[in-house]
Amino acid sequence: MSVTTSTDLSHLKPSEIGVISSIEAEDSLFHRLAALGFRTGKKIELIRCASFNGPLQVRIGNTDIILRRSEAIRIKIRTS
Repeated sequence: MSVTTSTDLSHLKPSEIGVISSIEAEDSLFHRLAALGFRTGKKIELIRCASFNGPLQVRIGNTDIILRRSEAIRIKIRTS
């Protein structure tokens, strides 16, 4: 039996995979993230974190995207 936990994207560790449960952002950021493929129910993998609270590299499908931490904390995910 697996336990599902909920957190934001900035708390994943490299190579961990989660499923987007919600995006809590203002309209402009929400639409920009949606255009990049961030949608509820999509799997997302953290590839790497830059040093000193720098940006995160994530993968959705075959697309790698660089996000600011301030954007990543608005993306809520489920992990198991």
